[in-house]
Amino acid sequence: MSTPPSHPPLFRQTVRDEWIDYNGHLSEGYYVLLFGFATDALMDEVGLDAGYREASGCSLYTVEAHVRYLREVARDSDLTVRTTVLGADGKKLRLLHEMFVGEPSGEPVATEELFMLHVDQSAGRSAPLPPAAHERLTTLLAPAPEWAGRGIREV
Repeated sequence: MSTPPSHPPLFRQTVRDEWIDYNGHLSEGYYVLLFGFATDALMDEVGLDAGYREASGCSLYTVEAHVRYLREVARDSDLTVRTTVLGADGKKLRLLHEMFVGEPSGEPVATEELFMLHVDQSAGRSAPLPPAAHERLTTLLAPAPEWAGRGIREV
């Protein structure tokens, strides 16, 4: 068995021309697409990959997401998404993605906070995370930043 991760996983992607909106910046749906790719990369890293999903019939389902669009992202930007596990308990997982232009330093250009459930697809309900994946996820636990967990502000 491989050594569990102990660092925040990083996902890298360059912004494609077709992802640019009528304002000349990364379109909002593509932020979510990139965050989804980062979730997939985390799943692969902790053993919840395609082989696991096929063999077990289980997968992670997003139940709630909160995206913050903080800065515009230009065409051809090289993006890095850093993923942090804020909580992993039984059937539940709380993740935080932070998107940066270039290396993950300074302020992110966008964030996404996710509440996810591990689901047995054949049973149609949540199921406990497998012990090995749970253990790997706990090696990535980190404190939540002060802004995490907040909802949308009133106008």
